Amino acid sequence: MTRLWGGRFSRGPAGETLAFTSSIGFDRRLVHQDCAILAAHARALARAGILANEEAELAADALKQVAEDIASGAFAVDDNDEDIHSAVERALLERIPETAPRLRAGLSRNDRVAAALRLWLKDAIADLTARIGGLIETLGSAAATHADAVMPGYTHLQRAQPVRLADHLGAHAAALSRDADRVAACATRTDASPLGAGALAGTTLPIDREAVAADLGFASVIPNTLDAVSARDFAAEFLAAAAICGVHLSRLAEEVVLWTTSEFGFAELDDAFATGSSLMPQKKNPDVAELTRGKAGRLIGDLAGLLATLKGVPLAYNRDLQEDKEPVFDAADALAGMLSAMDGLFGTLQFRTDRMAEAASDWTLKATAIAEELVRRGVAFRDAHEIVGRLVSAGGGANPETLSEDDLTALHPELPDAVRDALEEGPPGAP
Repeated sequence: MTRLWGGRFSRGPAGETLAFTSSIGFDRRLVHQDCAILAAHARALARAGILANEEAELAADALKQVAEDIASGAFAVDDNDEDIHSAVERALLERIPETAPRLRAGLSRNDRVAAALRLWLKDAIADLTARIGGLIETLGSAAATHADAVMPGYTHLQRAQPVRLADHLGAHAAALSRDADRVAACATRTDASPLGAGALAGTTLPIDREAVAADLGFASVIPNTLDAVSARDFAAEFLAAAAICGVHLSRLAEEVVLWTTSEFGFAELDDAFATGSSLMPQKKNPDVAELTRGKAGRLIGDLAGLLATLKGVPLAYNRDLQEDKEPVFDAADALAGMLSAMDGLFGTLQFRTDRMAEAASDWTLKATAIAEELVRRGVAFRDAHEIVGRLVSAGGGANPETLSEDDLTALHPELPDAVRDALEEGPPGAP
C-alpha cells in the first residue's frame, strides 16, 4: 500500500479508518487534473534546480500514461488507495521509481486537491454553459415556428389573459439566459491557482507560483496561502448557480407535465421522450419532465449540504473539505443530464396550437382589456374594474357579444364600444 504519510506512526490505520476516510471512490475522476498538476509541479521543480530537466520530462511523460491507464482501467485503482493522489503515486512508483519520490517536494495534498477540483470545475462550467445555450436555442426555434400561436396566460394556475406561445417560451429562455450568465460567472472565481500554498503556509522552495498557474491555464494565483487551501466558496457559488438553474428547469418541466395532460392537451410528447406504464397499456408518461422536476430538489440539497459542511470549518484545511467533491460532481452530472433531456424533449415536442387557441378564445381572458378600454374612454380604473366584474357575473360567463346593447349600456354607456374594441384586439404580448 502506498500512503503519502506515515513516518511518525508505529502502525497503519485500522481497516475501519481507511474505509471511512477513503475518497478514491469519487475523487478518481480527478485523475487527469491531478496528473497535469504533478507534471506542472515537476517542471516548476526543474526551474528551481531541484529536478533535472530530463527528470521533469520523464515525469511528465509518465504522468500522461498514468492518467490514461487509470482512466481506462488498465491500471487498477486499489480500494486501499486512500485517494486519487495515492493511486497516482503508486502508479508512478512502478514506472519511474527513482524520480517519483522526489515529485512531491513543496506540494501538499491540500493545495493539490483544491487545484484539481478547480481545474475540473472550469471544464464543467464551460460544458454546462454550452448546454444551457443549446436549450435556449431550441426554445427560440420553437417560438419562431409558432410565432402567431395564442394561448391562455395563467396566474394562480387560472386562466388570466391571452398571450403568445412565443412569449411564454421566451420567458423560460430569459431565465435560462440569466442562468448561463450565472454559471459562466463562476469561472471567474474558480479560475485561480492555489498551487504553491503547500499545506497552508507555502513552501521554502523557490517555486514560481505564477509560472505553475500559467502552465495549467489558470488566470491568476490566490495570493493568501491559507485562503488558497481552505476556500470552497467557488464550489458553493457553482452549486448555487446550478440550483437556481435547476429550479428554472423544474418550472419548465412542470409546464410540460401540465400541457401534456388530457385536461390541457396543449402539447404531445414525442415517443422518444416519454415512457409507458407496466400495467396500463394506454399510458404515455412525461417521466423526463418529472425527473427533471425531481432532480431540481437534488441540486438544492447539494448546495445546502456543502454550505452546512463549510459553516463550522476553521482555517485552514480540515478533512471536512473532502466532502466538497461529491456534491459538486453530483450537481454537474445532474444538471448536464437535465439540460440534455429537456433540450431533446423540446426539440421534438408537438404543440397543439389548435387546443391553445380554443382555450384562449374564452372571452373572460379579455376582461382586463375591456376594463382598459373603459379607461381609454375616461372611466376610472377602479370603476372599470367593478363594471367588468359585474359583466362577467351578469353573463354567467357567456360571451358579452350575446348580450344586447341595452344590457351592456345598463352597466355603463361606454361598455358596448369597449367590449367590441377589446374583443377585436390581439394578445398584448410581452415586450
